[in-house]
Amino acid sequence: MSSERMIRLFDTTLRDGEQTPGVSLTPQEKLEIAKALDKLGVDAIEGGFPITSKGEQQAIRLIARAGLRAEVCGLARAEKLDIDTAINCGITGIHVFLASSDIHLEHKLHMTREQMLKQAADSVRYAKGFGVKVEFSAEDATRTDIEFFKQVVKAVSDAGADRFDIPDTVGIATPQRITEYVRAARSVSDAMISMHCHNDYGLAVANSLAGVLAGADQAHVTINGIGERSGNTSLEEFALGCFNLYGWRTNADYSLLYGTSRLVARLTGIVIQPNKAIVGDNAFGHESGIHTHGVLSNPSTYEPFDPAMVGRARWLQAGKHSGRHGIAAQLRGMGLKPKEESLRLIVDRVKEIGDKGSSVTDSDLYQIAVQIMGGGSAEKNELVELEGLEVVTGIKRLPTATVRLLVRGHLHEATEVGAGAVDAAVNAIQKIFSNIETVRLKEYHLEALTGDSGAVADVTVKVEDDAGNYASGRGMKRDIVVASVEAIVAGTNALLAKKQDLERTKDLEPEKPAGPIEGI
Repeated sequence: MSSERMIRLFDTTLRDGEQTPGVSLTPQEKLEIAKALDKLGVDAIEGGFPITSKGEQQAIRLIARAGLRAEVCGLARAEKLDIDTAINCGITGIHVFLASSDIHLEHKLHMTREQMLKQAADSVRYAKGFGVKVEFSAEDATRTDIEFFKQVVKAVSDAGADRFDIPDTVGIATPQRITEYVRAARSVSDAMISMHCHNDYGLAVANSLAGVLAGADQAHVTINGIGERSGNTSLEEFALGCFNLYGWRTNADYSLLYGTSRLVARLTGIVIQPNKAIVGDNAFGHESGIHTHGVLSNPSTYEPFDPAMVGRARWLQAGKHSGRHGIAAQLRGMGLKPKEESLRLIVDRVKEIGDKGSSVTDSDLYQIAVQIMGGGSAEKNELVELEGLEVVTGIKRLPTATVRLLVRGHLHEATEVGAGAVDAAVNAIQKIFSNIETVRLKEYHLEALTGDSGAVADVTVKVEDDAGNYASGRGMKRDIVVASVEAIVAGTNALLAKKQDLERTKDLEPEKPAGPIEGI
């Protein structure tokens, strides 16, 4: 495929993405995401649906005045009031829609096909009068009679539409059906063709790629694939598919994908599933012995592209599927180099724990290795040590925690409040590290080891840094707060040890290209 072909990214995270049930963004949050999207390199940002609320209008005005490179777009029904409201927000592009399928015309709009054609064309002409880019969507296009669909495309194109969008509104199309509609649209119009696919059957990305393969020039996408029902075409999956699989270019800076994904997840509260392609926690994680051995020998054996390309880093997990090569690599990252017999015993111990249904954190692995290697002979070199913890809480007072940490020999102290004692302690730790290292709590799990009032709290955590490096830690105490702090400290030690090892060895390793692997 030619690498000269440029595919346009129309991002609708702030409009269709916000229509995810339970998601509601403030104008300032929308502006923060819009700036990140612009930095990422999307071509158009659909800031919202202005007619729906004053807050939507305020958000779009903020985005329109932010001096972004991207086209700032607003959604409007094919009605003058909607169009006027959107235009008054200062947008440079408008996305006008009207349903074209018989099921919508009959049961929702109570309109004939002829009336639909006239209203669609009239609304496009009216919007074009404001001197903005106009994109028209025939809502529920993939359930529209294809001959009538072509009439719709021709009518709005003749009226001056700059782009014609083909929405698979309920996600029922197949790649083959998408191809038919794109070719039908192209047969009657020279306007730019766009795709808007929903993921009800898990085909949104495949359908969007099929549409582009058939001749479409643009796809509507959202960060993390969020959106109504099962979501929309995932920006990160679509953009990487274009570049790595087909050789098409986009304006996206792929190294910013992970950071943008995390920002949207944090502000929307929509958790990313671990096995989500590109940005999920497990996308570049390996436990299987066969896989870790292959990846350590040559990453392309079990990775389709370099994680650094999307701002990620690969990581290895100790567990019952692990082998000697993976465990040895993890231990080297902690500064430990066990002899062959010790390594065999460490691997056996890890598998034994895994067979009992328990996870093995990085700090667990370190402790197992130290014990097997002879305790004192493998000196523990803690970069972070817990020096003190004080928590004050009560029915009528805000929980407060004071944490004292020894970080690389220097004492640091912070006091913070929180929703609970654990939250306050976590906030205090993160306040300490805000001026030293970028360490964030990513996952927190609590399990009681017994069912009585004296139960031991088993807390496991995962922490990360800005480079996408992960580490896990465990704390086990009767006091949940102490167990939580110890787990975070253990995870932080493991993370800093990994970073230290990477810094120590980076000059010894050949630099890997930040791009698709050879052969893709």
